[in-house]
Amino acid sequence: MKVIMLAAGVGRRLHGDENHDLPKALLRFSGKTLLARHIEILRGHGIDEMVIIVGHRQDALLEEIAAIVESGIAPEGFVKTLFNPRYKESGILSLGTADSVMRCGEDVMFMDADVLYHPELMARLVRSEHRNCFTMDRDFELDDEPVKLYLRGGKIFDFGKQMVDGYEVIGEWPGFLRMSPEIAFKVADAVKNHIENDNLLTTYEDAMRDVLVSEPAGTFGFEDVTGIPWTEIDFPEDVVRAETVILPLMKKFTVGAS
Repeated sequence: MKVIMLAAGVGRRLHGDENHDLPKALLRFSGKTLLARHIEILRGHGIDEMVIIVGHRQDALLEEIAAIVESGIAPEGFVKTLFNPRYKESGILSLGTADSVMRCGEDVMFMDADVLYHPELMARLVRSEHRNCFTMDRDFELDDEPVKLYLRGGKIFDFGKQMVDGYEVIGEWPGFLRMSPEIAFKVADAVKNHIENDNLLTTYEDAMRDVLVSEPAGTFGFEDVTGIPWTEIDFPEDVVRAETVILPLMKKFTVGAS
């Protein structure tokens, strides 16, 4: 299985439109960057290769990758990078940069770089019986900000930030998606279609949704990760919450407690 991680953005909501701050993947918690945490967890679950889409401050990311390899967390060649020269424009362009990885013919896992989480969250996804699988947390604040998964009859029927009706269960998506080669190829096609039609106001979630709603019900499964500590880091208050709430919960969490 190959992993695609998007780490090219400037972090506008955290640092402002024009900044020279470090990418969010290099935020440190308890002395360790998010990137180092991701790699350590992925290596522990037998992932073959990680491809990081870089852009903003790629110099700092490359420096951290070298340090991670030197420390022995990952071997030389485990992490590869692809540069998105249009990283300031749209996140969908970053996923488009990974087109060749999406079409590699292997299972692919998509990851956001700006998530702090307990390793059990990743374990649930890697061990899942679903070849195409979202993670879902039912314990969240329902508003316009979270990317949401909508279930009816135990199956996902819609996905995105938009509010929809007719659901029986709703949950937040922590930003991780596992895809079979066939579905990864279709998501790559959807991304390419948006880019070629200059739909740069769309998001990579929109491309994923295009595929989800066009496939038969049940094509995509999910792993319920409710109770496993995690947080996405978009705003300054998220950094505070990660340090004061999520890290202590991660230390206390025991597998099976969720």
